[in-house]
Amino acid sequence: MNESQLRQEMADLGRVLDRQGLCPGTSGNISVKLEDGLLMSPTNSRLGQLDPTGVSRLAADGRHLAGEMPSKEVVVHQALYQARPRVNAVVHLHAPWSMAVSCLEHLDAHNVLPPLTPYYVMRIRRLPLVPYYRPGDPALATAVERRARDSHALLLAQHGLIVGGHDLADAAANAEELEATARLFFLLKDRPHRLLSAGQIAALDSAFPRRI
Repeated sequence: MNESQLRQEMADLGRVLDRQGLCPGTSGNISVKLEDGLLMSPTNSRLGQLDPTGVSRLAADGRHLAGEMPSKEVVVHQALYQARPRVNAVVHLHAPWSMAVSCLEHLDAHNVLPPLTPYYVMRIRRLPLVPYYRPGDPALATAVERRARDSHALLLAQHGLIVGGHDLADAAANAEELEATARLFFLLKDRPHRLLSAGQIAALDSAFPRRI
């Protein structure tokens, strides 16, 4: 897929995420790797109204080359790419159910959400929690890089989700599955419910290994 097609795919994806209510206002950002750099949604942009020609073009070292100014979260995206070289696209959303989970106390910082469904296990498997840092703080990028060594999906305290994927469609599907599971978590949390067993999870890992 060439750069022009990737720009259009970013705009199309932004509209899909917006229609699902996963990126309120100008929140959230998406990026995709190029051979020699990065495409990134611009700062203060509505993902549902992205102009493909205005998408930010960055060099491999993060320098802004063309398009509108990139989101201040670019360093967080770069941190995830650095930690997981097989990730080719990143989606960061302030999706409401994931955001609500990220505000809870007494979470398991090593794995926030339980294994409720096989689809969550196949796409996410484990969800570490990144401590709170103000948006744009370089320390947030450092924390993301460290925790992303163990998972392509992270929950940022008081800040929502960030996930990587093989490509833009895969990253978006991962984000959507995470948000759906966060919603299930709240629907079930005060009711008796089953989790997938260790054996069931091992069988899924064997049948559907993720390679990012």
